[in-house]
Amino acid sequence: MNRRHFFRQAATAGVGAAAATALTAPLAAPAIAQENPKLSWRMTSSFTTNTDILFTASTEIAESVKEASDGNFTIETYAAGEIVPGLQAADAVAAGTVEMAHSCCYYYIGKDPTFALGTAVPFGLNARQTNAWFSVGGGNELINEFLAGYNLYALPAGNTGAQMGGWFRKEINTIDDLKGLKMRIAGLAGQVMQKVGVTPQQIAGGDVYAALEKGTIDATEFVGPYDDRKLGFVKVAKYYYYPAWWEGGPAVHAFFNLEKFKALPKSYQRMLKDACANANTNMLARYDAHNAKALKQLVAEGAVLKPFSQEILEASYKAAQDVYAEITAKNPTFKKIYDSQQEFKKDGYLWNQIAEYTYDTYMMVQQRKGTL
Repeated sequence: MNRRHFFRQAATAGVGAAAATALTAPLAAPAIAQENPKLSWRMTSSFTTNTDILFTASTEIAESVKEASDGNFTIETYAAGEIVPGLQAADAVAAGTVEMAHSCCYYYIGKDPTFALGTAVPFGLNARQTNAWFSVGGGNELINEFLAGYNLYALPAGNTGAQMGGWFRKEINTIDDLKGLKMRIAGLAGQVMQKVGVTPQQIAGGDVYAALEKGTIDATEFVGPYDDRKLGFVKVAKYYYYPAWWEGGPAVHAFFNLEKFKALPKSYQRMLKDACANANTNMLARYDAHNAKALKQLVAEGAVLKPFSQEILEASYKAAQDVYAEITAKNPTFKKIYDSQQEFKKDGYLWNQIAEYTYDTYMMVQQRKGTL
């Protein structure tokens, strides 16, 4: 055999062997599998399962992500107290104890009052304005710029709509009736209430009923008729006031450990964003659907429904402006975000009164007439 014929045969055999190897070797994993690794996260909530609309948002996020990732990305959800107390949920995320939490920014104002602006502040945005500010008004970027200093990233994942003013053991007719009251109230509203004579208390939702029953507190605000009825507040305090001028449209957030969120594949980040947006919409829809029926039931069970007097609203509004002036004078981060909300609110209420307020007012007249 000459050398040229030998090398031709060897080359042919080599190609054949390579082809055979390629046919029998296991196929390389497709790129999509590499981009969707198996991950298991934990999410702790600030809410108990008894407040099912609030807690359901976290399980809904987990289910959405699991389905979108074909089961590759799973999130175990835990109610308040199962891993950490409800008011420490975001702290656990920042520390890396868990990857996620479902909580409210204003639970953490002890660190910085700027946290309150992520949820709601007295006489602030309503629910639709809150969602619009976060989505297209630069709110999400501003809040996350602030939260980055705490190793947190957050996405809106719920909104309760305008809340009720809460449950009181006695009638509150004048500003003097508030003086000396011990009230469970969260966020900057506590500081405002303090200026009008109230002693604010921050108590996790699961502990409020016992505190009210024992007389540790004289009043409490929580959310609205649906949750309040489930928690049984009407049994221990019958005067039910409205509105919660401190929570016109409070946002609930999904908090993520910043480093762990940034390390996720872009596809998983998108799944979380979409899941949170869906939970955000659904929470408000559920409260809108259930609150009216629950309010009727509460009145039938003995709740005395009363509005806050104009005197109380005016005094509270002035107190709120004093609190804002004090904080913005020494906290530039708070001022930056607060000013953004204020500017957004001006245009928001201008639009509301042009069309929607007029329409709603007319429809309420028809309701009073019994023609609705």
